[in-house]
Amino acid sequence: MLQKYKIFLSYEGTRYNGWQVQPNGVTVQGLLQQALHKITQEKVVVVGSGRTDSGVHAVEQVAHFTTRAVKTESQLLFSLNGLLPHDIRVLSVEKADPSFHARFSAKRKIYIYHIHLHPVLSPFQYPYLLHLRRPLDTALVEKAAKYFLGTHDFCTFANKNPAVTATHKTLYRLDVIKKEGGLSLEFEGNGFLYKMVRNIVGTLLEVGLNKRPLASIPLLLQGKDRRLAGKAAPAKGLFLKQVVY
Repeated sequence: MLQKYKIFLSYEGTRYNGWQVQPNGVTVQGLLQQALHKITQEKVVVVGSGRTDSGVHAVEQVAHFTTRAVKTESQLLFSLNGLLPHDIRVLSVEKADPSFHARFSAKRKIYIYHIHLHPVLSPFQYPYLLHLRRPLDTALVEKAAKYFLGTHDFCTFANKNPAVTATHKTLYRLDVIKKEGGLSLEFEGNGFLYKMVRNIVGTLLEVGLNKRPLASIPLLLQGKDRRLAGKAAPAKGLFLKQVVY
């Protein structure tokens, strides 16, 4: 009998060409499918909640797959973690209702981007933070962040993806979280376009560095032209924090 499973997993994305299987390059989805093939002796397709980019990390990604192999949840958990590299860990495995879909059942996603503002960055933090060496006006960043809240056409902040035609998304939260040594930007929305978070972060930093006027943000949203917005922030500071169902 065909059984659907839901898995929660974390990964350190530095070594990977993102989530989705690529013709050339190692990906998280590809490694999961290889491991499941060894476990089940079947060709298993793993469907994720979304496609994280090359170098992006995940605190809690969600995915599903189906198999006819008779395995308990604990057997699958143990076997997957035994076959996967150390920087990909399956946190839990559970049986899922046939109607569950990791991508289409998701209601919201939460991403967080970490920025270090202290002059010196620990080598142990380097893979997970953007190190900004110039003074940042965080008050300006907070003001600029408010313009992004609500439902907008975010095509100005999305790299082209021929498979996507609907570019309206709703951003429920964009919190500027101050902490010792820096800050984090936490995004909660009903979905995100290709590189949308990183492009927004890059633009917010330009405002905070006085490279772009605060008043330009509404004009960017209206302009619908990717060339007008800031450069994408580096992938290493971005984490998929949670998927809400």
